[in-house]
Amino acid sequence: MSTAIEMKGLRYSASREFSIQDLTLKVPAGALYGFLGPNGCGKTTTIRLLLGLLRPHAGTVRLLDRALPAGLPDALARTGVVPDRPHLHRYLTVGDALDFHGAFYPGWDDKWARELLGEFRLLPRQRISKLSKGETAKLMLLLALCQMPELLVLDEPMDGLDPVVRRDVLTALLDYVSRRSATVFVSSHLVHELERFCDWVGVMDRGRLVVELPMEEFRNGNKRIRLARSASVEPSGAPFTLLAREHQAGEVETWAVRGWRPEMAGWFDQRGIAVREVTDLDLEDGFVELLRAFRAQHAGGEVPCSRQ
Repeated sequence: MSTAIEMKGLRYSASREFSIQDLTLKVPAGALYGFLGPNGCGKTTTIRLLLGLLRPHAGTVRLLDRALPAGLPDALARTGVVPDRPHLHRYLTVGDALDFHGAFYPGWDDKWARELLGEFRLLPRQRISKLSKGETAKLMLLLALCQMPELLVLDEPMDGLDPVVRRDVLTALLDYVSRRSATVFVSSHLVHELERFCDWVGVMDRGRLVVELPMEEFRNGNKRIRLARSASVEPSGAPFTLLAREHQAGEVETWAVRGWRPEMAGWFDQRGIAVREVTDLDLEDGFVELLRAFRAQHAGGEVPCSRQ
């Protein structure tokens, strides 16, 4: 499997209170990769390391098959970026911004840029200082798309946008991916936002990668299992990962698990425990339980959290 982004053993200390710790991730070429995690978990710091804006203290980064930092100019020439904060000159007009940005990229598609202006309802003579948050977000995406990149790196691109603007942004993004077979690396703390279009997901918390796997596997493998209660059973050796365990009223116990397959009910049968019900955890519930288990493990708790 070829990769568009590859990080190995990455370490970076931002302060005494926060650091990126032994971060290893792979983004397959052509993937729509959702980089998911709560605010403050290190997503933006990781993106800055990826783009060469920060230098790691240890580990390696490859971007579009170029080792950083030596290959950074070539890799960035083929990468479109929408950062967490707009970097536009506010005194320019929208049309000026297109001309200025396009001058740096030989592959710039000016015809498509003008078409997107109409689709996004942006006026060429409007000053950037007068744009709304949603209009600014659409302009940032337009500039990234029309340089015709192989890779798009988007840092919280739809944070705080209304549903109509989010739809416009997402439609343009997916249209580009279908036309160019581009790779997308998009960070967000909103689970439902990534669920709709990403086919890979990486979950980060407290500077560590918790899990990385295909979205379908992440979505389908998270289950809530209701059992005939048995306090003596421990999850050691189980073929799934226990995320949470809750004792309920009566002789019932509920387990939240990841990596579940129907045949795993036999593991309980062998221990004389009846599985009363297996239901899906929605993606947000699975995300929350995964983070709880990860934090319990690193705080010395008993709940394990495997890493893939």
